[in-house]
Amino acid sequence: MSEPVTGKGTLYLIPVALGSEDVPSRLPSATLDAARALQTFIAEDARSARAFLKAIRHPGPLQDLHIHLLNEHTPARDIDALLAPLIAGTDCGLMSEAGCPAVADPGAELVRRAHGAGIRVVPLTGPSSILLALMASGLNGQRFTFHGYLPVEKSERARSLKDLDARARGETQIFIETPYRNAAMLDTLLEHCRGDTLLCIAVDLTRPTESVATRAISEWKKKPPVLDRRLAVFLLYRD
Repeated sequence: MSEPVTGKGTLYLIPVALGSEDVPSRLPSATLDAARALQTFIAEDARSARAFLKAIRHPGPLQDLHIHLLNEHTPARDIDALLAPLIAGTDCGLMSEAGCPAVADPGAELVRRAHGAGIRVVPLTGPSSILLALMASGLNGQRFTFHGYLPVEKSERARSLKDLDARARGETQIFIETPYRNAAMLDTLLEHCRGDTLLCIAVDLTRPTESVATRAISEWKKKPPVLDRRLAVFLLYRD
């Protein structure tokens, strides 16, 4: 394992608030202080990154900050170039669109290469919708698996959910979906999962509209929630 090399910068992993309401109150002061001290960032989108930095009251002129892009369209061959400021001695902050960076987003490969280059990596404290949902679900927090996004195509999504339903005995299965496909995901869940399987739907976590509920699939069928355009995490479990 490579140890951090003196003279190189530090890569700070900066969690981003899950909503736009009262952002500074959603993050620990140490995380805010670290983000405010940086001038160079790596983010999925420059506009949303600047909006976040403005919300946390970054002291520098936002137009003067250096924001380098790393998203699903970034070629693997370009990731090493993002490490150049760090190798040259500049501290950088890696940000996700929301939640913890390098979890269910492209940042993991950058972090791996930073370790390989002997760059110090510092994860900062902040919200993770995945862990918040698990905490509030009442489901098994000792054994769980996060699957990220499931297939988009209807028949493949159905097969994936049947598989997760089978694996949910004794182990919580966690997955997410883009807000505009939530309704299709819920329809497939209710159609293909066992009636006695527990389903937790955690919506708009840390926002004023937050809602977390765990019920059997058979109960959800009686009154399905409206999830369109809302940020949701889904969890399956069966004793």
